[in-house]
Amino acid sequence: MNSVSPSSLLYPVVNEEDVIKTDSKRFFTTQVGNRENRYNGQRNGTEALEQSEYDEVDRFKSKLISAWNNVKYGWAVKTKTNFSKSSPLYLLGHTYHFQLEDDVENFQKDFASRIWLTYRREFQQLEGTIWTTDSGWGCMLRSGQMLLAQGLMMHILTRGWIWPYAPLTPDSDIDIFRPRSPSRWSSSSVQQALIQTDRSRGPGELRRIHGSSPATLDHHTAEKEQQHRRIISWFGDHPMAPFGIHQLVELGKTAGKKAGDWYGPSIVAHILRKAVEKVHEVKDLSVYVAQDCTVYKADVVRLCHSEAGRSVESSSQWKAVIILVPVRLGGETLNPVYMDCVKELLKLECCIGIIGGKPRHSLYFLGFQDDFLLYLDPHYCQPFVDVTKDNFPLESFHCSFPRKLPFSKMDPSCTVGFYARNQKEFEILCSEVTEALMSLPSKEKYPVFTFAEGPSQDYMQEELFSCFTEKTAALSQSSKSAKPKRRSMDDFVLL
Repeated sequence: MNSVSPSSLLYPVVNEEDVIKTDSKRFFTTQVGNRENRYNGQRNGTEALEQSEYDEVDRFKSKLISAWNNVKYGWAVKTKTNFSKSSPLYLLGHTYHFQLEDDVENFQKDFASRIWLTYRREFQQLEGTIWTTDSGWGCMLRSGQMLLAQGLMMHILTRGWIWPYAPLTPDSDIDIFRPRSPSRWSSSSVQQALIQTDRSRGPGELRRIHGSSPATLDHHTAEKEQQHRRIISWFGDHPMAPFGIHQLVELGKTAGKKAGDWYGPSIVAHILRKAVEKVHEVKDLSVYVAQDCTVYKADVVRLCHSEAGRSVESSSQWKAVIILVPVRLGGETLNPVYMDCVKELLKLECCIGIIGGKPRHSLYFLGFQDDFLLYLDPHYCQPFVDVTKDNFPLESFHCSFPRKLPFSKMDPSCTVGFYARNQKEFEILCSEVTEALMSLPSKEKYPVFTFAEGPSQDYMQEELFSCFTEKTAALSQSSKSAKPKRRSMDDFVLL
């Protein structure tokens, strides 16, 4: 009989072979685990290295594109612009006849007083990107900035304001009528003599040798100059500027756009609307974007009367409004039948310009002469200007070199802008714009855009109700005509 002692249960006997097998198994498991850890570490390290290399390549690619665009748009070929002496020139509602001596300088000062916003380089990095310049992709945003800047100037400074230091165009860059009498010297002629062009700084950047400083201006003019400077600071290239490139790119993300993408005129119109809605600098200004080429008057009235959540009936204050109308003036190219309509719109003083341009080449149109559009071009890359500093230089924000583009080269996709200070001006705007839209040929049945009396919701409900009524009437008519008798072959119609 075999017996088992208690000690053998407490201390089981393990032979040498079992120990060797167990140790070898443990050693093998440890070796495999170490290999797997090393493999996983190598794999993770490889993936991290590949991702790092990809990011580095992408970063290098973006820097290379930025450098190329800075070189490409960092200089401009100056071409001489010819203007007709016999045809009137229209600039945002003002008319100039170059047969008149004073109109030559008045036009140049008026044109140079418009705010010019172009590509910039070396500004603070756009959030979440490596972009420190918008050169090569931000031209439509810059054109939209110029359109909004003109609306703000009309809102704060009025249309008739002229920059006291507006530079005049050199004779070598523009071919227009000039006074031939050397004895006739006006204050503007003296001003032109005191301006010297620094060719190394590019178009629009003029250096004044002598002249008035802001301290020598009268109180009213100096106050206007401070307002002018403040408007430009709102478009500075830093994250805190309410209408700067950083804010506009951030707002564009809601439309699926990011830095480096192409922005269309319709998307830019909505970006500008959102930018004005969220700022506190201009609380008495609103932006309305038309829907489906229709301006709904009731919606504009409700927008302009809205004040801290108050209803239209309880609010007596009217907010000024910028109306933006995205339109398409043809298929692949501009339809010539709309040319006269565009001219009539640019003749109105309530018009603040058109953002459009050539295909994938945005421009800001602000006037015309004959069959040529007058524009400001954002495709010139200038160094970053810190607008947060006192008395920052203003020369690079104004251009004294007008350029023209044939109507036939205009891209059909564009956005037209208008401004109304109060309700009376809005009513005048509706009347004048409607009259301008009627300038189409009689055979053309489709206007560029229209005005509707009611709100957009009512028109949508009316359209749905009309559609429902037509379907109901059709069903009712078919039920009345239905008879229980047996159908014959005459009841069937071959379609």
